[in-house]
Amino acid sequence: MSSSPMRERLVDAATELFYAHGLRAVSVDKVIDLAGTTKVTFYRHFKSKDDLVVAYLERRAALERDGICAAVKQGDGDVDATLRAIAEAIGTIACTPGFRGCPFINAAAEYPDADSPIRKAVEAHRRWNRTALEQLVAPLGVTNAAEVADDLMLIRDGAMVAGYLDQPATVAASFLRSSRAVIGIGDSPRS
Repeated sequence: MSSSPMRERLVDAATELFYAHGLRAVSVDKVIDLAGTTKVTFYRHFKSKDDLVVAYLERRAALERDGICAAVKQGDGDVDATLRAIAEAIGTIACTPGFRGCPFINAAAEYPDADSPIRKAVEAHRRWNRTALEQLVAPLGVTNAAEVADDLMLIRDGAMVAGYLDQPATVAASFLRSSRAVIGIGDSPRS
C-alpha cells in the first residue's frame, strides 16, 4: 500500500505504543487516539490490526536493515570492522532508556502461530539478517557460512536480551568477542 501522511501518523503512533506496551496490549482505539484520527480513517489505511502490526514490524525491519547496511559500508570489506560497528550499535540500542528487547522476538512471543502475518513478517526479517550475516562472513572462507550466520544471529539475540541487564559497553564488547570467536578472527575471545 502506498504511503500517505495519515498512514505514516498511524504507524508512528503504533510504533510508540506497540514497543512500549506490547502488541496485544494496545488496541486499535489507542492507536487511533494517539494518531488523532477516526476508525473510518484507520480502516481506509489498514484492513485489520494485524496489518498495522505488520507495517510496524516492516518499519522496524527497515531501520535495522539500514543500520546493518551502514555497518557493512563503514567496514568497507573488513569483516572485523563491520562486526565492531554492529557491536557498537547493538550496545547502544540495547541499553537505551525504554529498551524492551528486540521487537521481532517480542512479536514472535506474542504471536506463536507460525502462519500469522506477524510471524511471517518476523521470519522475513530474520531471514534477511541471516543472509546479510552469511554474506558478511563468506569472504573469510568459513566452512559453512549459513551455520556461522545462525550462530551470529543467536549471539545478536542474546545481546538484545542482555540489554535489559548490562551496560552498553559490556553488551557491545561481549557481542564482538563472541562473534570473533565464532568466526575465528580478531583478538582472542578474552582480550
